[in-house]
Amino acid sequence: MQRYVHVVSHGPQCLDGVTAAVVVSCFHPDTCLPPLFCSNTSVNRTLREFEPKPASAEHELWITDISWTDPAADEHLTNLQKQGVQIVWIDHHRTAIERFRAGQVQARVLHTVLDETYAASRLTFDFLRRRYPDATLPPFLERLVELADDNDRWLHRFPESHALALAVGALDGSQTFSELMAFAQSGAWGERLQAAHTRAQREVGESLTLANLTRRERKVPERGVTVVAALCDGYPSEVAESWKGTSKESVFAFFDLRSRTVSFRRTPDCSVDLSQLARRLGGGGHPAAAGCDLPELFQALAAELLDTVEGALRSSGAKDPEGQGGGGT
Repeated sequence: MQRYVHVVSHGPQCLDGVTAAVVVSCFHPDTCLPPLFCSNTSVNRTLREFEPKPASAEHELWITDISWTDPAADEHLTNLQKQGVQIVWIDHHRTAIERFRAGQVQARVLHTVLDETYAASRLTFDFLRRRYPDATLPPFLERLVELADDNDRWLHRFPESHALALAVGALDGSQTFSELMAFAQSGAWGERLQAAHTRAQREVGESLTLANLTRRERKVPERGVTVVAALCDGYPSEVAESWKGTSKESVFAFFDLRSRTVSFRRTPDCSVDLSQLARRLGGGGHPAAAGCDLPELFQALAAELLDTVEGALRSSGAKDPEGQGGGGT
């Protein structure tokens, strides 16, 4: 009987999520299909729409570095399990772990690995190494896992880990999986990774400029912290890293124009659990790095723009004489 291994993982701009998919593929070189990458806002739909084909084959579904919140996704996964699909779920986000412990995840899966100790890529590698101790693997796969784990947990033991994460974040999403598969084989950066890193360094500077222009602060005496809010164009972690030296006991809230989501970071002296903050807003993540989707911010921005333009029109009084309206596009 034919056998297929499917992977749904966080990505394609997440080093940890893509590396977890690379790990699953390397342990199943002859049966693994191209992975499906999704964000926290699209994972529910991705899982609801997943169908194992052909029906006559054996199927495994690996869900790594991401979780779902839709009861319909729970029901679909449970039905897949009943149909014989072997499902493995591996995640390290605190909100996912707490939801599971609280009985809020109803799906029945074959194997569940939920652990904050390591990033998802390391958890996936260790799980599969125990399952297939004699597997022949690419020579630099474990190095890739080490870098992904180091970056995702902000250990900063290896300078290359953050640089690699930057490059992955700037790559075309269709290229990240193949580039990291190539790294697992050679241990070297390909030309596309190198070019992406150069581009990312420039984009970080542009995003930091935008964040500095839009930065606003407000103290929250009840919690003893300061909330610092700003717009950014990608790279919220890098902006937070730049600001942490001049901010004390602060929560950073970035509206990321690139991902159209909100990202939370904090200063090292801040004890606010950002995963819980994000969870109250419908998101999740880690204690020191989390995020959520707030589409109403777009509506608020459009409403503010509407008020501004309307006010300018009303204050101008009568229509401008023909040909006197001023320039601009």
